[in-house]
Amino acid sequence: QVQLVESGGGLVQPGGSLRLSCVASGNIFSINAMDWYRQAPGKERELVAAIASGGRRNYADSVKGRFTISRDNAKNTVYLQMNSLKPEDTAVYYCNVKCHTAVGYVEVWGQGTLVTVSS
Repeated sequence: QVQLVESGGGLVQPGGSLRLSCVASGNIFSINAMDWYRQAPGKERELVAAIASGGRRNYADSVKGRFTISRDNAKNTVYLQMNSLKPEDTAVYYCNVKCHTAVGYVEVWGQGTLVTVSS
């Protein structure tokens, strides 16, 4: 079984920065995509940033130039550095990992971490 533990959320003023982390643990053979999603109140969950096993990155237009996704394969960890935060970035942020395990290829979601951008 694979588990994801997220951390780094909190309250920040507009223009501030936060760094989210997500650590995967369990019987993992290898990890393919590691993504960050978010869901704001009353809205659907949306993809914020994605990083492939080879390092290729994709970002939602709304966060390009402000957010940076990275990963440490040795630690099975993905990060999301969020700069120049705006009130519209307020949401619960979820980590999503697709990986090969002893029971096959699985997709796992984290429990979510709340980011609130407000003065």
